Amino acid sequence: MKLKALLPFLFLIIVISNCSKNIKYTPEFMKETSGKYLFKPDVIIEVLYENKTLFLKWNGSEKFKPIVLDETTFFVADMYKKLKFVQHPITKERYLSILTEDKNSDITYDYIKVADTFKTPSMYLKQKEYKQALIGYLNIKKQDSTSALINEHDFNRLGYNLLREKDYKNAIEVFKINVALYPDSDNVYDSLADAYLRDGDSLQAFVNYQKAYDRNTGNQRAKRYIEHYNKKPSN
Repeated sequence: MKLKALLPFLFLIIVISNCSKNIKYTPEFMKETSGKYLFKPDVIIEVLYENKTLFLKWNGSEKFKPIVLDETTFFVADMYKKLKFVQHPITKERYLSILTEDKNSDITYDYIKVADTFKTPSMYLKQKEYKQALIGYLNIKKQDSTSALINEHDFNRLGYNLLREKDYKNAIEVFKINVALYPDSDNVYDSLADAYLRDGDSLQAFVNYQKAYDRNTGNQRAKRYIEHYNKKPSN
């Protein structure tokens, strides 16, 4: 970005920074507003207070101080947004609301406060809780089938990283998630078959190579394995 384009943004940051206030938050307010807010289907904003000072964290990253404007409102430079703590009048759920420049606009309920035990799909995946991870990813796909959070090639890459580490069992579980997300892709079955084969399960390797070949008869690796498997003498 060119310097001229940056200048208005930098000027606004400086002005807002100089307006940052030291608020004496009450214990009740801190208790009500601290915790996790769902920013995106796989991203958490964590609100915390230390010595009555407001801090934020993104998905477990290093904490940072937003620019405090008043007790309920603060500015986040990385988002270039003003956020406000609000409570829905009917559901009583707490949210972070995005404030617009239009002072007459209605309050919006943008980022809902979730339980402290809440985990995103990627958190479940990292902790090897594959069933819960899959449920979360399927929900994301239901909402947006083109979401970058459920990229077939990313899961495939993760699975093969595990295979290179000879972590076959976990690689199989990752490839199973990919199969559930992309059941029409021959590649996901091919990868799962490869993982089963390396883990010593020739039957499951055959089953999944067959599924890969059924979806793409040009898959030569699947074809060779199926032919080899069918030539094996039966017990």
